[in-house]
Amino acid sequence: MLSWKRALRPLTAALLAVAIGLAPAATAHAAAPSSGWNNWACKPSSAHPRPVVLVHGTFGNSVDNWLALAPYLVKRGYCVFSLDYGQLPGVPFFHGLGPIAKSAGQLDAYVDRVLAATGAGEVDLVGHSQGGMMPRHYLKFLGGADKVNALIGLAPDNHGTTLHGLTGLLKYFPGAADLLDSATPALADQIAGSAFLAKLNEGGDTVPGVRYTVIATKYDEVVTPWRSAFLDGPNVNNVTLQNLCAIDLSEHLAIGLFDRIAYHEVANALDPAKAKPTTCASVFE
Repeated sequence: MLSWKRALRPLTAALLAVAIGLAPAATAHAAAPSSGWNNWACKPSSAHPRPVVLVHGTFGNSVDNWLALAPYLVKRGYCVFSLDYGQLPGVPFFHGLGPIAKSAGQLDAYVDRVLAATGAGEVDLVGHSQGGMMPRHYLKFLGGADKVNALIGLAPDNHGTTLHGLTGLLKYFPGAADLLDSATPALADQIAGSAFLAKLNEGGDTVPGVRYTVIATKYDEVVTPWRSAFLDGPNVNNVTLQNLCAIDLSEHLAIGLFDRIAYHEVANALDPAKAKPTTCASVFE
């Protein structure tokens, strides 16, 4: 007879396969892409005085998640940086898997490094999936609100995900939740109802002094239900991508990887004083 752990491996593998939609497949890793981001000599301009820190999603890394958005923002005059976080021993390229609270500590240290290098007083954060949710721990518990002007999330799992009910099956397999938690803590933290999310959202979704923008898609197949991405609180702008362009069919992966309509709305959130209406035509801008 198979042991429970051996029997549970297919379920764990299924969860990992579905959750891989939280980030792109890995490609060759590079510390300083030639397209101009992660340039530690960059000094913010008066037009864009805050550097932008990009926070990848689960299974992503500092390059793969941002091959389109980083150059998009650099071209618009921003100093852009991206970090790796949530690494597991012996797992290259695929990051964002470690305990999310620990990952928030890595973000804390990285923001300090960016501020020291650029001389700026604050940064703006743009994150995809877990990368749009994890910074909220940094803001709420690690003093990040004093260093961050805005948090912009692309399909963030702010209130967790049910993976279309798949996570509900864990209770029928004794030991499955413990196995998932020990192998990939970040996945366990992102399940709707997790202890991590209960603590994160207790007492309100937001903290004073930070502007929040959430850009979600109705076709999100990873963050389910898709409206769980939205935040409640002051200084929050919840945006549904299809309200900007009804024919935009981007799902969870696409909204972060290459959707220029979503990117246009990111640019608006970074510089609201110069915001232009986001429409289907924004793909050409």
